[in-house]
Amino acid sequence: MKTSEKLNILAMSAKYDVSCSSSGSSRENNAGGIGNAANSGICHSWSEDGRCISLLKILMTNNCIYDCAYCINRSTNDIPRAIFTPEEIADITINFYRRNYIEGLFLSSAVFRNPDYTMELIIKTVELIRINYRFNGYIHVKAMPGADPALIRRAGLLVDRMSVNIELPSRESLEYLAPQKTKRNILTSMNDISRNINGFMIESKKAKHTQKYVPAGQSTQLIVGATPEKDSRIIRLSETLYNKFALKRVYYSAFVPVSSDSRLPVIKPPLKRENRLYQADWLLRFYGFSADELFDGEEQNLDPDVDPKFAWAVRNLDKFPVEINKADYEMILRVPGIGVRSAKKIIMVRRVTTLRFDDLKKIGIVLKRAKYFIICNGARFDGKNYNELSIRSNLLTDGKSREENQLLLFNDRPALPDPESLMTAATGEL
Repeated sequence: MKTSEKLNILAMSAKYDVSCSSSGSSRENNAGGIGNAANSGICHSWSEDGRCISLLKILMTNNCIYDCAYCINRSTNDIPRAIFTPEEIADITINFYRRNYIEGLFLSSAVFRNPDYTMELIIKTVELIRINYRFNGYIHVKAMPGADPALIRRAGLLVDRMSVNIELPSRESLEYLAPQKTKRNILTSMNDISRNINGFMIESKKAKHTQKYVPAGQSTQLIVGATPEKDSRIIRLSETLYNKFALKRVYYSAFVPVSSDSRLPVIKPPLKRENRLYQADWLLRFYGFSADELFDGEEQNLDPDVDPKFAWAVRNLDKFPVEINKADYEMILRVPGIGVRSAKKIIMVRRVTTLRFDDLKKIGIVLKRAKYFIICNGARFDGKNYNELSIRSNLLTDGKSREENQLLLFNDRPALPDPESLMTAATGEL
């Protein structure tokens, strides 16, 4: 089979794995080598659905010994199969880099023969790229659950990031859809990577030139919607993974029905659910929320109509309004429409002046959302008091009456986003 044909097959087989990231790495570059993975991050572009497409993203092989119901590469699926040699992947990666197609490599694989054999192929590939071609650029590889810890350790000394996909949110779901895999093997491999990272960090404090181990950290992927777990269970699992293994990212992938297996749902879940999970995950990592705070006692799924930060705020109106000139940083950060950068700017600016609503707008706060939850110098933005129902209604209708919005449904001119909405989309502030 020609290399180009293998590339088409194995690039297509890799597209359902979203646990790759183009984050920069602190690993030092080798003098005289090519490529760069400095702290500033690698050059990247983005697909229309928001996924990073800067890395050459391929599988070593899609020949798999496992028969996971949700996976397109499962052993019983009738699809074209291919396998790269380490030399072929190294050659493709360097040639694509020299043509400015890519800035790095994301290399995963189906489990071929057994986890150890697959890891050895991945290690040989990365050694060729790093040592023979002296490539300094970003490399992310998938660790095979159940592989020998010594192999995982070798791989981690060569790459910037590693990931072990946990795939399903519970042991029961894994046993149901992927009975050949075990949660124990997955978590053991995660723990091996985490332990090695911590060990090398301790050594680096003792010796200046200690070799770095997976300097960009580890990540994982969760498939959403293939099994009946609620959002609360998924987010609590993510919180545990962050706390126990110090993961850099948990990626959420909305289930795509690529199989007619009777155990799977026929319809894929709405992408909005995936988006809400990412927003909740952001709150865990950067906004100081706990998983329990994001869900009330009755509803264990995230609200599809509003983001989880806003949903928390309207459920806890007793904590608002917040006096923007006096509240502490942690409370300001919990106001919808105020992100991490904006909260820091507020703390800094109010040391020298009293903030007004016009000042907040200049700072970058999304007042369309924040105005319901803040006061400046004891006064509300419009002097009105709001309850949960009125806040939700105003936000969902953008402050217009229902009749006015219904008329706009058939307006020939599409509504353009206002500047505040564009700022929210650009910064990710909730």
